[in-house]
Amino acid sequence: MRFREFWQLVDEVLGSAHGRELTRSLVIGSLDDRTPEQALDAGVEPRVVWHALCDELDIPEPQRWGTDLGRQAPPRR
Repeated sequence: MRFREFWQLVDEVLGSAHGRELTRSLVIGSLDDRTPEQALDAGVEPRVVWHALCDELDIPEPQRWGTDLGRQAPPRR
């Protein structure tokens, strides 16, 4: 997953304003108690951050991949 895809999914799945705010403010334990933005800035892969964010928000697997039905889910690791 590329950064562009990460941000596109944030906008599609969480809503652009709400999703962007969550990436700045939601501290996630599985990201070493960092926000998604902090984790990305620290070099954590976008797919790892995306899975952690979705897990933290209890987003069901089928809803994690946005509106593009052809989009493949990135592996967890």
